Amino acid sequence: MQIRAWNISDVGCVRRQNEDACCVRTTPELALGIVCDGMGGANAGEVASRLAVEAFARVVEDGAEPPEERMRLGLEQANREVYCYGWEHPECRGMGTTLAAALVLGETAYLLNVGDSRIYCLGAQGIRQISRDHSLVEELVQAGQITREQARTHPRKNIITRALGTERHVVGDLFLHRVVPGEVLLLCSDGLCNELTDSEMLGLVQKGPLEGGCQRLLEAALLRGAHDNVTAVLMQLGDADGNPAFE
Repeated sequence: MQIRAWNISDVGCVRRQNEDACCVRTTPELALGIVCDGMGGANAGEVASRLAVEAFARVVEDGAEPPEERMRLGLEQANREVYCYGWEHPECRGMGTTLAAALVLGETAYLLNVGDSRIYCLGAQGIRQISRDHSLVEELVQAGQITREQARTHPRKNIITRALGTERHVVGDLFLHRVVPGEVLLLCSDGLCNELTDSEMLGLVQKGPLEGGCQRLLEAALLRGAHDNVTAVLMQLGDADGNPAFE
């Protein structure tokens, strides 16, 4: 199955530095997309997200283990490198990053997330968030204390309960998704989904050729004020002939 992928990352309208990082890799055997949203003082967030993307991609691309194991090992290595770098460089101590990653092999997508960067599936049935945020507001929603709509404007919505690199060990959530030809996977930092609703993101991706989808998402977030860094990855799962059925 042919897979096309695009990515974009921008500092936004308020922040002085882009602490997000992302990458896409496509080969005849696999497709890999990663989004990380770093955090920490000075430039530490930028360092954390870059280290995590590079380490995770290296392990997943080069590994010979089964896909689930490669994702687990990639997470372990990324966490180890960020954690150790922080201890070796006092100015970066305590830094961390979220991670959202998608590995597509054959008819299965292996989806992993830590923190509040998200993974969505867009297709004929609309848009669906596959990942679940590791955040305080998500816990409040699950406990029935606030609604999903209230969570969007909650004053503590940026507090995450799990991050990569802040502790010696981290646990991510792994989802297996059966690939439907023509679907699109969207991976993004919270700088995008905090500015746009799910339905708005779906409409922008559908609005024109997919190769311009990331740019349309970014421009819409910028028009809303882009209070945080904005990063998006789109992975389009073509049919047997490589045709974009979603369009």
